[in-house]
Amino acid sequence: MAISNAAQITEGDFKDRADVGAFIVKMARQSDYSETELVDLFSSVKKQEHLFELLDKPAEKELLWYQYRLIFISDKRINQGVEFWRTHQAILSEVFRKTGVPEQIIVAIIGVETFYGTYRGKYPVFDSLVTLAFDYPKRGPFFTRELEQFLLLVKEQNLNAKELRGSYAGAMGVPQFIASSYRSYAVDFDRDGQINLFDSIADVAGSVANYFVKHGWRVNEAVAGPLTALKNNTIDQLIPGKKPSYQWSELAQNGLYSKTELDPDTKVALIKLEQKNYFEYWVGLQNFYVITRYNHSELYAMAVYQLSLLIKASMEQG
Repeated sequence: MAISNAAQITEGDFKDRADVGAFIVKMARQSDYSETELVDLFSSVKKQEHLFELLDKPAEKELLWYQYRLIFISDKRINQGVEFWRTHQAILSEVFRKTGVPEQIIVAIIGVETFYGTYRGKYPVFDSLVTLAFDYPKRGPFFTRELEQFLLLVKEQNLNAKELRGSYAGAMGVPQFIASSYRSYAVDFDRDGQINLFDSIADVAGSVANYFVKHGWRVNEAVAGPLTALKNNTIDQLIPGKKPSYQWSELAQNGLYSKTELDPDTKVALIKLEQKNYFEYWVGLQNFYVITRYNHSELYAMAVYQLSLLIKASMEQG
């Protein structure tokens, strides 16, 4: 494919790259961007090679549950969660009424993602996505799509591509939405004409709830519950996972007991978490699986859920 002269990058870390030039030509043809506009953006990109190691060793894969839990379950995060809830109680209550997603779940997501908006990420989103799209082959197609979505998002929401900061994988704002999620699930909950996940708590809370609703959140249903392994259990015959693929009767027949009342045919997942000297087991329901759509780790989902319980309990104690 011939690259037009306008798409030639003559400076910056990605200069003289045919693959980048081809992307610019394609993007200009399929969007409201001009080639000149895109060349200007790409010419200022600084390659973020240090991201490769971060992506290769995420905490969800490197840490065991008892180590991972310590990162997110703390008195400080619980107390700040209560304060955040009280500060934004009217908004969170309205979101709950309209979506059925409980306030404590929304608060816990924001608490885990950015410590209630305090830590939103230090990495230049555009530079990160360009680097990962063109120089991280194992996930190149994914990050190329995210780069496209980011550029469209910037144009639609009148954002500054060069100034936005986020996670090492390109997640942005208080709830850490990647660009495709921002465009697909974020909502203008405060109805001011702009979807703002950086400064509008109404849009943040509404968008987190909408994300859950679109992924199958079930109103007034449980999320998960601890399991007790009875004597002579046959747990080893079961396969742990986050997606509900068993009927509850199957787990019960293999020697597992739950205080959560479940119909025998309820679809459930068996969650296996490693403590220092033993394994603990939980039953995961549809809403637990929905939380894993936000981050595909059962450790993440369990941290969010347990944090939400502790925040709610502290909130109720006054």
